[in-house]
Amino acid sequence: MSIISKDISKAVALLNAEEIVAIPTETVYGLAGNIYSEKAIKSVFETKQRPFFNPLIVHISSVDYLSQIVEHIPKKAKLLAEAFWPGPITLVLKKKNTIPDVITAGKDTVAVRVPNHTTTLELLRQLDFPLAAPSANPFSSISPTTAAHVETYFKDNIKMVLDGGACKSGIESTIIGFENDQPIIYRLGSTAIEDIEAVVGEIQIKNKKEIAPDAPGMLERHYAPKTKTILTDNILGMVDQYKGKRIGIITFQSEIANSNIEVQIALSKTGDLAESASKLYDVLHQLDKMDLDVIIAEKFPEYGLGKSINDRLSRATK
Repeated sequence: MSIISKDISKAVALLNAEEIVAIPTETVYGLAGNIYSEKAIKSVFETKQRPFFNPLIVHISSVDYLSQIVEHIPKKAKLLAEAFWPGPITLVLKKKNTIPDVITAGKDTVAVRVPNHTTTLELLRQLDFPLAAPSANPFSSISPTTAAHVETYFKDNIKMVLDGGACKSGIESTIIGFENDQPIIYRLGSTAIEDIEAVVGEIQIKNKKEIAPDAPGMLERHYAPKTKTILTDNILGMVDQYKGKRIGIITFQSEIANSNIEVQIALSKTGDLAESASKLYDVLHQLDKMDLDVIIAEKFPEYGLGKSINDRLSRATK
């Protein structure tokens, strides 16, 4: 069984030995390895069962380290890094030749961010190399937001989960690439579009690509429970369609009075989208263990983090 531990020195020793370690971030737990170790990165892909055409995110300790990873930093990338790092923004930039192609799926760009988690920042400061860390879950399944989620997934397959508590943001980082030095959102995430546009102006969204994706998280089906999942703006109508089945419900604020519903969870009774995002994956994990026939999720408001929540739920239904 994997070891859940708060011991950063143990994680340092394992990573220096080219092992992989699950690490906490403010978004989700990541399955981390030394970016310069072919053994470690191959282990990340194989343990996660992740296709090699899907690039990884490189995690660094500070914005000052960025120049060691990338060749060119557009002006608007600098503005975003200054505004949001450490934090849940990933920037896709022209990579240095020293960054292995396996990290970037052969592309000349690399996805990079500074995580906003004290434990992992301290870990990164104690290492001589950055960490590549996709979410610590089997490919396309629900992302983990607690150390226990990771251990449930991998048990004997990894030697350590570095315990940093429950993830505060709860969904992955927003990924931003640059085309002709202009920012484009490749993946909706824990930083709202409105907050990004306040820094760099209006921004395009191009967040789905099945073949040779430009960044992680662009595949159509992702973040998915084993239980059939449906996203709808008509909860009661969908409940009627599944009458007689074991139904689980996810709503934004309000509970629904209907005897056909087996279990229901409102993500935020106060209508807080950030709270909803932080709870989303944990609730999906809970419902997925209940032997339900179907999970029906209410469509969230299409603004702020509601867009990101809808994105995750829509990918879970494909």
